[in-house]
Amino acid sequence: MKYLSMLGLLLTASLTFAQVNLDYQKPSPEILELVDVERAPTVLFDEEKDHMILLYRDAYKSIEELSQEELRLGGLRIDPKTNIGSRTTYYNNVKLKKLDKKNASVQQVSGLPENPKLSNFSFSPDQQKIAMTHTSKEGVELWVLHLENAMAEKLTGPRLNANLRDVINWFEDGQHILVKMVPADKQTLVDSGAAVPSGPTISVNDGKKAQNRTYQDLLKNKNDEHNFEQLALSELTKVSLQGAKQPWLETAMYNNISFSPNGEYVMVNTVEKPFSYLVPYYRFPSTTTIYTKDGQKVSTVLEVPLIEDLPKGFMAEREGKRDFSWRSDKPATLVYAVALDGGDPENEVEYRDEVFQLEAPFQGDGKSLLKTVNRYRYIEWGTDELAVVHDYWWNTRNTKTYAFDPSDPAGEPKILFDRNYQDVYSDPGNFVTARNEFGSEILALKNGKAYLLGDGFTDEGQFPFVDQLDLDSGKSNRLYTSPYKDKKETLVAFDPAKKELIVRLESPTEFPNYYRKALGKKKTEQLTAFENPFKSLQDIRKEVISYKRDDGVELSGTLYLPSNYEQLGEMPMILWAYPREYKDKSTAGQNTNNPNEFTYPYYGSMVYWVTKGYVVLDDASFPILGEGDEEPNDSFRKQLVANARAAIDAVDAMGYVDRDRVAVGGHSYGAFMVANLLSHSDLFAAGIARSGAYNRTLTPFGFQSEERSYWDAPEVYYTMSPFMHADKMKTPLLLIHGEADNNSGTYPMQSERYFNALKGLGATVRLVVLPKESHGYRAKESILHLLWEQDQWLEKYVKNKTVEESSK
Repeated sequence: MKYLSMLGLLLTASLTFAQVNLDYQKPSPEILELVDVERAPTVLFDEEKDHMILLYRDAYKSIEELSQEELRLGGLRIDPKTNIGSRTTYYNNVKLKKLDKKNASVQQVSGLPENPKLSNFSFSPDQQKIAMTHTSKEGVELWVLHLENAMAEKLTGPRLNANLRDVINWFEDGQHILVKMVPADKQTLVDSGAAVPSGPTISVNDGKKAQNRTYQDLLKNKNDEHNFEQLALSELTKVSLQGAKQPWLETAMYNNISFSPNGEYVMVNTVEKPFSYLVPYYRFPSTTTIYTKDGQKVSTVLEVPLIEDLPKGFMAEREGKRDFSWRSDKPATLVYAVALDGGDPENEVEYRDEVFQLEAPFQGDGKSLLKTVNRYRYIEWGTDELAVVHDYWWNTRNTKTYAFDPSDPAGEPKILFDRNYQDVYSDPGNFVTARNEFGSEILALKNGKAYLLGDGFTDEGQFPFVDQLDLDSGKSNRLYTSPYKDKKETLVAFDPAKKELIVRLESPTEFPNYYRKALGKKKTEQLTAFENPFKSLQDIRKEVISYKRDDGVELSGTLYLPSNYEQLGEMPMILWAYPREYKDKSTAGQNTNNPNEFTYPYYGSMVYWVTKGYVVLDDASFPILGEGDEEPNDSFRKQLVANARAAIDAVDAMGYVDRDRVAVGGHSYGAFMVANLLSHSDLFAAGIARSGAYNRTLTPFGFQSEERSYWDAPEVYYTMSPFMHADKMKTPLLLIHGEADNNSGTYPMQSERYFNALKGLGATVRLVVLPKESHGYRAKESILHLLWEQDQWLEKYVKNKTVEESSK
């Protein structure tokens, strides 16, 4: 076959290419002043909205931080010295404001460690304290913040083990915390690079199909197995608020931990052997055991073998019990699901899953609660007689929401919503929850009525809402619709008893801030006063434009114009997009861009270039449609080009753009889009492709939303792969990739081999590999250099493109 012969030729080509030795660069002043700004804090609220907690952090890490030792094992990235994820996001300051007091000011938390590196925040059951970790140079410490007096104090030394996350769990009394600690007898890690092998690494298969995605950071040999085990092992320790430590469970590879609502039992999940070189740690064997709050074993409720051979398809599941959780409206009752189709989406059955509950002492099989038509997702509990369950099925994009009576398994669940989950215009919103007597989240109910907060996307714009839903009749009553046409309002929380909302308001030039408002009253209370740090963008023009593809599919995008656009005439343009798959035209054409959203540039944004005289069409619609039995990717390239042409035509019709000076850019699957557009159209002057995958045969068991394997649809894999069509590339392409990309399928080799093919065939191409960076970029030095690279590329090949180049 032609694609196999080309693949063999290009894969064996040399990967050597000319190098450019260059230190980290900084972009032009117009861009630099928008990058190096202090970011607003992350905002947390307690359940009663009495306290607002403000968490501050630097916008970026440094390249020095990213250069610390890192082990990549079983799908994890670990700092072996401190025993926490090496890519953890840390906060360096905490402030709070007491909302239950009038005119209260923002208060600095005292007692924080020097040079704080805070993470893993966890409210106590009484919502009066927050436990958190601080990562020192020696390791991870346990700290607690007392909200009443805004004071923080250290409870342990640097012995916590946060490598498998879920490191903090509160006891019900609010006076003790269950944490993972590094074992005293932890063995020395092996330096895999220096260790002398004792034999080869051998993998075998007994004939079963194991069609797994292309995972990153997997175990590769016995040394990796040893290191993973030592870094995963921990002791469970009970720590009091006075810092007293009491052993709770002996050493094991503890994964997820959760207390029953009444705090009397603890569900503990452990990772077991044998390990795998094919799948990440969360598919290694595992055991789930119930203990009393005193650490006495009650029952082992689940033992799961190694999961390497699931049936094919996104909706595949393993056989047996799964998805164990606590029923939040009961003191101590477990809930789990079982696949009725053997976990195989190809099997046609009336019901896909059955849900059971299991009461103490948690022995044997549970009692059936209901069956779901699609794959079970989760339950939102309410009362003894009322709960809501959600299911979904990816292949049809269908989701169902049922109200059912947990006390009557023979009763028929009532379907509340039966919809395409990609249909944002029909999205009923999310149910409002409240804390019960156990401190667990349950449905906020009043006289059999529930409440929903919706995003409120419509073909007229976005108008978030609050609905009251009668769970018996299924009828809803709209209590509130956002009235703003010149601002974007986000509904953060709703208290049905007080009829009070916490909202976030913003506009293109007004930084997002939080407010408290009561339904039926015009007055709102401003809770924060964050200022706009991006003053140079406040005079640019921003609008959401709508247009149609040649087959009638509705499209949209957010258009940014320079403040002096009326004097600039036809300008260069940057089109930024990301393809998404749909199963019907109506949902593919829905508009979720809000022109009133604050213009917030981030490292990957193209908005910076509006300050340099470019038109930017951001988040342009790029639907890939496959109706009925047709798969979206069967006509991927054709639809990509149609989307791009429609976008350029729309802006050109407005008189803003020079069609000969249009660039296209994208990240990840967007980068894959860019390479295809440049190979199969003449619409663009240049392209920017970041962290992409370009050879689909290197992801042979599916990618993005493609379920079929390479052997099921070889022509699709060949046709969609820009690598296979490198000879068609006639447009300058800037390739950028993180050296330590951890995303499935987008390993750096994708860009390296694509660059080598393009270079060998005489294309104009530049490959920039950012040291230490993952799929998203974090270091300030990397981000400034990224912006410089993009700026140089756009200035040379787009903005200042010569007449001779335009005629080629």
